[in-house]
Amino acid sequence: MAKKILIVEDEENIRELLRLYLEREGYEISEAANGVEGLKKWKAESPDMLLLDVMMPMMDGWQVCRTIREESAVPIIMLTAKGETSDRVSGLEMGADDYIVKPLEMREVVARVRAVFRRFAPEDSGKIAFDKLVIDKQAYDLVVDGKRIDAPPKEIELLYFLASSPNRVFTRAQLLDDVWGFDYFGDTRTVDVHIKRLREKLEGVSDKWELKTVWGVGYKFETKD
Repeated sequence: MAKKILIVEDEENIRELLRLYLEREGYEISEAANGVEGLKKWKAESPDMLLLDVMMPMMDGWQVCRTIREESAVPIIMLTAKGETSDRVSGLEMGADDYIVKPLEMREVVARVRAVFRRFAPEDSGKIAFDKLVIDKQAYDLVVDGKRIDAPPKEIELLYFLASSPNRVFTRAQLLDDVWGFDYFGDTRTVDVHIKRLREKLEGVSDKWELKTVWGVGYKFETKD
């Protein structure tokens, strides 16, 4: 089931832009134009995360955050035009989980949303097994058809990430953000090179799964019945 994010932001164009990018990432989006409406929707809809603007009419983001924290630990990311350290500290001390300064860079927003969701995810064992394949991200082990295969850490991390969401398609940009990190400024061809090397290691091992190219989009770890 898709994660639901409530965007509480008084500027309509920013709400629309956030909705566009986050829906593209597979999230379900709800919107509110002010803090009062945002609180009502939070209570009615129980979203998995809030993107909460600080400066809003009727009730500002600080008040909304403070009110929600009296009842819930739902992840909250604050959005504000103020970049001073004191404001960031105030937001985090009030219970916000992250803080993004406007003007918003959508790639950063998406990366931070994913990062906060990961922090709230159940404990990950770090090991995934499929037919004739075991990926252990904690030990950086890759076992193919019963044999340990030498693979660089990033190849194992990439394969683990794809295999953690079977049959879901990820773009190259998404894979760069999630595996290499938002601050990585490499070319998307980096992903192609790592996929090519992984395929060389995995070719013909099983007919129950495949590292598949989705032309014009990206890659997925496809499982078959």
